[in-house]
Amino acid sequence: MNIQNNLYSENTQAVLLLSTFFSKPKKGEARPLTAVEYGRFARWLHEFNYTPSSLFHQFDEVLSRWKDPKGKITAARLSEILGRKAAMGLALEKWQRAGVWVITRQDSEYPQLLKKQLRHISPPVFFGVGNKALLQKGGLAVIGSRGIDNIDEEFTQNIVIQAAQESINIVSGAARGVDETAMLASLNSGGTATGIMADSLLKAATASKWRKHLQNEQLVLISSFYPEAGFSVGNAMARNKYIYTAANAALVVRADEGKGGTWAGAKENNENQWVPLFVKQQSEASGNIALLARGAHPFELKKDSGLWLAEALSKVQVVKTSSPPSHSLNLFE
Repeated sequence: MNIQNNLYSENTQAVLLLSTFFSKPKKGEARPLTAVEYGRFARWLHEFNYTPSSLFHQFDEVLSRWKDPKGKITAARLSEILGRKAAMGLALEKWQRAGVWVITRQDSEYPQLLKKQLRHISPPVFFGVGNKALLQKGGLAVIGSRGIDNIDEEFTQNIVIQAAQESINIVSGAARGVDETAMLASLNSGGTATGIMADSLLKAATASKWRKHLQNEQLVLISSFYPEAGFSVGNAMARNKYIYTAANAALVVRADEGKGGTWAGAKENNENQWVPLFVKQQSEASGNIALLARGAHPFELKKDSGLWLAEALSKVQVVKTSSPPSHSLNLFE
């Protein structure tokens, strides 16, 4: 039961208690802080020379000074979520047996590209399995709809095989469709992949399709949601920003205008100008057409052999969505 004391510092324990579910939430119980709430509270703690673990020893002092401008982070709420140490111990012990580890924003293994882009709204905690070193590798985010045809599947596989040949890490969401196709094609070609999951990390840790690649240290799977979390649309939408900001550039294979996670994520990336956005040009998908009209870079697969992908990706900058291009930019002709 004391595994959290053996493996994790007091500060990490405090961050976990403040920000994480340890089981399916029950009606009426206090909810852990959201990423935005935690960011607001953590900034205040730092400003007044406290740490999250100060709440274990100086709770009354801290709360006598803290006044949440939003009125959401109350003493009663903090007291209840900090009182879940037994639940945390049981959960951590179970997850650790499956190889799941924990990193917080203060840890050097935390994905630094993501942290630099999102700053105070970066997730306070990531749970993960696999090779932590890949979290610093950046790479190409490859994303798209769950429902894809043979043409999109072949396109995804071909571009990812090229990426593997150039040692470009693939970042994606591990969902069926484009995401899973991209990750498995990279791994099966000897490349690497970072999967940023919205749910079911614990199941993925032992899934046969990932197991070999985890053992070979080609793969890391992470989630900002507790490892047994089921699917929710809200979590999937929140996860989109982590896929983009953990990469150096992004490629949308297929999107539907106005709906779905792929469209929402691409739109959010353009609004925040996180990374250059490429979109598969030879597509009749409504989202692809709309994103290209909004300034995304048209992407064509180059048929010539050689190392061309990294150079092509590095030639472009983020384009503001308010300024669509006056001409077609095709880097792969």
